[in-house]
Amino acid sequence: MSKIEVDQVDPQSGTTLTLGTSGDTVNIPSGVTITNNGTQTGFGRTGTVNWQSSIKTANFTAASGEGYFCNTTGGAFTLTLPASPSVGDIVGFKDYASNFSTANLTIGRNSQNIEGTALDANVSTTGIAVLCVYADATKGWLVTTSGNKSDMPQSYDIDFLVIAGGGGGGGWYYSGGGGAGGYRTSTQTVDGGITITVTVGDGGTNGGSGARGTNGSDSSISGSTLTTITSTGGGGGGCDSPNKTGLNGGSGGGGSGYTSSSSQKGLGNTPSTTPAQGFDGGYNSQAADYGGGGGGGAGELGFISNNDNGADGGDGVASSITGSSVTRAGGGGGSGSNDGGAGGTAGAGGAGGGGAGARQTPAVNATAGTANTGGGGGAGSDPSAVGAAGGKGVVILSVPTANYSGTTSGTPTVTTSGSNTIIQFNGTGSYTT
Repeated sequence: MSKIEVDQVDPQSGTTLTLGTSGDTVNIPSGVTITNNGTQTGFGRTGTVNWQSSIKTANFTAASGEGYFCNTTGGAFTLTLPASPSVGDIVGFKDYASNFSTANLTIGRNSQNIEGTALDANVSTTGIAVLCVYADATKGWLVTTSGNKSDMPQSYDIDFLVIAGGGGGGGWYYSGGGGAGGYRTSTQTVDGGITITVTVGDGGTNGGSGARGTNGSDSSISGSTLTTITSTGGGGGGCDSPNKTGLNGGSGGGGSGYTSSSSQKGLGNTPSTTPAQGFDGGYNSQAADYGGGGGGGAGELGFISNNDNGADGGDGVASSITGSSVTRAGGGGGSGSNDGGAGGTAGAGGAGGGGAGARQTPAVNATAGTANTGGGGGAGSDPSAVGAAGGKGVVILSVPTANYSGTTSGTPTVTTSGSNTIIQFNGTGSYTT
């Protein structure tokens, strides 16, 4: 076998250089690198494209052999395929911002079919990447490879705190405080690219004349592959007969203290949730005494009155999910009476946003549960001092900052603590992992 060693081979005439003749095999040994700085023809494509560094955000026409990262965050647009493709031409595209489901990418067919049909294509799958190859004039462009970022899941843990709206305090005389909103925590492993829907419950309304407070609304998180977590709204506080008993809820509402015998006292109802999200509301344990029971808190029972003083709401629970310890979901205080002309003291709200109860002499109005703590509302004492509303709930996510996507809706408050990003939802919204 002869060997030729040269630095460059040029055609003797013209511009075409031919290696071998028909039927010959040109062998490229293992380890040899071939660098193409020109234009190839006749090789066909091997299912790959050269991905372009410029991110596409508006209408454009693709070139064969190129792949494009398409960002539709600013709005939907069209990728138009080449006008006169050759068999084997290939074009690729990828959902750069995982936004195709919100703002679609249109694939303009130009002069050729797509999958055998003379129609443009509309791509709406979040995170998808597609390679399409031109086959012939009949079928036109055919999809040869389609993948999604879910094919390479990026899993990580998120901590959740989900608190429902607090119950409203009872109205009229000797009422019970509202129960705190249900309090739940969870740590879940999530994959990248899923949308977590967040619902934040409102606080219950105050009880007017002769009416219980209403229950708070539920808060929740949900999403594909995510275990749904729902916290139940706090129970409304009881009031005058026949609505003496507090309502069930995440934590129970306090019972009315209006009673002439032990059989007529209002009861603080047990939370109706599984797993438990809070504690029972309090009541008045003595016949012929009128202090209202405290609403249950996430951390303890609503207190029981045994005289004309309103009982305190149960305390909430402390969490450091935001990086510092904060107590939330306290129960509302019960109301004090003026039995025998002496003014009974009002019950204090439980630690964690519980509202204070009212008293009659001297008149002190009830206070509402603190917003975005799920605190129960304070109890009313007479027609001029009706019960107060429960505090709105809150949902908080703690995400490793290295995995934080920045894709949210509903204007949550975003902060950082150590190596985590904290996303606090004071209202309904979402986070895409």
